[in-house]
Amino acid sequence: MVNLDSLNGEQREAVVTPQGPLLILAGAGTGKTRVITYRIAYLIERGVSPENILAVTFTNKAAKEMRERVRRLIRKKKNADKKNSPTTCTFHSLAVRILRKHIGLLGYKPNFVIYSESEQLGVVRKVLSRLNLKGKDAEPKTIRGWISGLKNAGGDSHSVAQPDSIGGLVARFVEYYDQSLKACNAVDFDDLLLLTLRLLEEHPAVLEDCRNQYRYLLADEYQDTNAVQFQIIKLLAEKHRNLCVVGDDDQSIYGWRGAKLSNLLHLEDHFPEIKVIKLQQNYRSTNTILKAANALIRNNTQRRPKQLWSAKGEGAPINLHCFQHSEEEAGSIVDQVEFNRIARRITWGNQAILFRTNQQARILETALRKKTISYRLVGGQSYFDRKEIVDFLAYLKLILNPHDDINLLRVANVPARGLSDRVRSSWLAESHEKQCSVYSVMKDISDTGKMSARGRTGLKVLLDLIHNERDVLQCRDQLSMKKWAEGIMDHVGYFQDIPKWEKNEESVANRIRNINQLIQTLGNTGAPTETGFQRLEKFLEEISLDSSREEQKEEGRDEVTLITMHSCKGLEFPHVFIVGVEKGLLPHERSEREGTLEEERRLFYVGITRAQISLTLSYSMGRKLHGQTLPSYPSPFLLELPDELVIRPEDAGAQSVTPKIAKDVFASIRDAIG
Repeated sequence: MVNLDSLNGEQREAVVTPQGPLLILAGAGTGKTRVITYRIAYLIERGVSPENILAVTFTNKAAKEMRERVRRLIRKKKNADKKNSPTTCTFHSLAVRILRKHIGLLGYKPNFVIYSESEQLGVVRKVLSRLNLKGKDAEPKTIRGWISGLKNAGGDSHSVAQPDSIGGLVARFVEYYDQSLKACNAVDFDDLLLLTLRLLEEHPAVLEDCRNQYRYLLADEYQDTNAVQFQIIKLLAEKHRNLCVVGDDDQSIYGWRGAKLSNLLHLEDHFPEIKVIKLQQNYRSTNTILKAANALIRNNTQRRPKQLWSAKGEGAPINLHCFQHSEEEAGSIVDQVEFNRIARRITWGNQAILFRTNQQARILETALRKKTISYRLVGGQSYFDRKEIVDFLAYLKLILNPHDDINLLRVANVPARGLSDRVRSSWLAESHEKQCSVYSVMKDISDTGKMSARGRTGLKVLLDLIHNERDVLQCRDQLSMKKWAEGIMDHVGYFQDIPKWEKNEESVANRIRNINQLIQTLGNTGAPTETGFQRLEKFLEEISLDSSREEQKEEGRDEVTLITMHSCKGLEFPHVFIVGVEKGLLPHERSEREGTLEEERRLFYVGITRAQISLTLSYSMGRKLHGQTLPSYPSPFLLELPDELVIRPEDAGAQSVTPKIAKDVFASIRDAIG
């Protein structure tokens, strides 16, 4: 029997309300994951079949944690085996499950590939070339972002600002973009949701099939859902109405990527009988930190009222520092981090520095390096954006699907095999003319006289590689995927090629190690009885769905965390520094003209509520921009924090150090140095 004694009253009520629509307003640090997992276990105990339960969230990490917690709670039950367990996954993983089964109804093959951001950029460049759009406004990244926003809004082009470069060609651009993907039997990340919604709306049998399987639906981080995700949830839940959504409107900070706060605020419009339960007891922070957060967020008008509190006591006051310029701010904060380590025995790993924009990281990194302090920058270059990883995955995707123009053109001459940019451009132009894939053009080339002898040889080698390796992947005879992938990299000479474009020996070794780590993962994917095609398909799908994940902190490493406030939601740190709390940064200068001031306030609220024990805020009176120091001003949000909770710059001199504090500090320093 699931023991609910560890839950507080609000949590318990949320767990034992099994039927009908339910909104759980879970404030920061109030134990929402605990409530969700106990609720799933409670449903199973009450006789609900695990296979009829669906829990969706936004990250693979959150889905995995939820899955493991549920498994521990129900492990003693006879129906708790893996084959008969709740479906716990991300929205996109759910979409892939549905599409693999039914996407044929939309004209795709079930073995579709999911394009990464770099592959999408390749398609955008291809369409720009086709429409002959050039100039500074035709920036592929800007257009890719616009396409993503368009699809997250459900395809409504009027709800997303259009790039000037394609202003009058919106319909044609999107048509050509989608045609290019479909020709390669590929979809992008946003298509996963949009195509799933199409299936549910246009094919009643598919919707009924999903409704019959998923009779109890739980949606985590509901404030982050976009228009398409909302429609999918609504369609799935409308019949049985056993919908439980968990979210916090005060932590809705992703409006810029399509999240709609109205999905949470106006849920009663779609489910009038919904019950609302508030989780307000915080298990993370001191009351000083929570009182500051409560006072700040009360200034927002678009929210459901709630008041966080803690049983952890009042705690230390919040420190606010003012500096002459941003270099002084960075240096002083880093000094404080090191003082905490030496004098207060606070490890680097228990300290985090939060900031509004990625550009602020550079000056902090410089200051940390100067003091030889180990740190981890969260949200730096993704492992999956590294050249060697993109190249390796391109080879795998090409062998799986030779008609994948983007990946074929990427590696056709990597390593160099005489297939120049000019040659590859001619293939692409001919594929446009014949309305076929580049691979088809390559196979049909009869007049190779225009190519160099090396190019002709290179073309034959590439075509033979694709043909031969596809034959190998048909095999079910205990194929070692690890040895197979290593063989491809050796055959094309990729490892031998790395020193030609990467001169640093350590960097060469790192790039080879990165590929080998991924090869090891491929070797562990799927069952030996599956064909190589099936195992490779599964591997590439897992990579595509998890390519945005953060690299895990190395076990045992003591490092300061550097992280943006957008990336820190869901995390917590004993001691937090928030730097650059300035007008123009927080709130961002765009917020006034874009009407996003309340979202900026929510972002600050998220930053504040990451802190468990201590919180330090800082701003500078001058910040460098393009080599010039410009004046800056404290954020108006600072005036919204109660005076009695904050030691402000003008008060700092009045804070006396007691003999006991001084004695303890010096004793700690003596111990640390010897």
